[in-house]
Amino acid sequence: MAEWKPPVEAYKGRIVEVTIGRGPRAVKVGGENVFAFNQGFDEGQWPNPPRVAIELWDTEPKGWAKGILDFYGDAVKDPIAWAKKASEELKPDLIFLYLISTDPNEEDRSPEKAKDLVRAAYEAANGVPFIVYCPGNEAKDPEVLKAVAEALKGENLLLGPALKEDYEPIAQAAKEYEHCVSAQAPMDINLQKELDVKISRIIPRERIVLDPLAPCVGVGLEYGFSIFERQKHAAISFGDEMMQMPMIANFSLEVWKTKEAKENEKMGIMWEEMTAMTYALAGANILVIRHPLTYRKVKELLDKCKM
Repeated sequence: MAEWKPPVEAYKGRIVEVTIGRGPRAVKVGGENVFAFNQGFDEGQWPNPPRVAIELWDTEPKGWAKGILDFYGDAVKDPIAWAKKASEELKPDLIFLYLISTDPNEEDRSPEKAKDLVRAAYEAANGVPFIVYCPGNEAKDPEVLKAVAEALKGENLLLGPALKEDYEPIAQAAKEYEHCVSAQAPMDINLQKELDVKISRIIPRERIVLDPLAPCVGVGLEYGFSIFERQKHAAISFGDEMMQMPMIANFSLEVWKTKEAKENEKMGIMWEEMTAMTYALAGANILVIRHPLTYRKVKELLDKCKM
């Protein structure tokens, strides 16, 4: 009797490869033509494993878990020292710098001050690629991100979020100053595709990362998983070019706002770890994590999976 062999699927689509950063520490994401964790079945290749970014803020955080604050110490009072400590002690794939202070409802920090801070933090991180996110204010974000893009011309940052209301000036700045853009749509595959089409008219797909929004455990994770999975299916199974960009799962902020995480740090770490691995299973290419212990746990798990 002939030996039974499992059926092997062949897919016509492939995710484009996006490079973030420059030099020896630059990170490549995407490039796969198979679903997450299926490459061992000879169905395709996943050349670049999911990358993990550590979340930092541009201002001293309030109410963060004790374990996070103990790990960083006084460095959280200075974003430049914070970026240096994170890069040296965690050696992250990427640093996710959240410019929360630029929010008009917070400190309303100017674009000029924001760009100076990002440049200094980037230099202190010694070449770790940066993801720079604004709070999502459609009037202020483009001004801030343009200033950051100009100050770090050619460093190939990932800038975002680019929304349907403000994508054009952000994408134009990314094009002019040689950066990548994160296209964010509110958990709707049709709206995501519409935004992708518009941004791809300004910059090539090889400079676009998709941000479908990523709710955490207990706050809509199942729906978030389905959106990530459907977008990956559209890209790989059906060859939809406007979905063939890597995806970022930015869930850390949502995890640590939950009642469970606020009341019990161990629970928060579990919440964050479970959320991260769920999105890795759904095909996310970048995972954003806040707690240093979660970062190490997720990196270890992904290394064991040999993606």
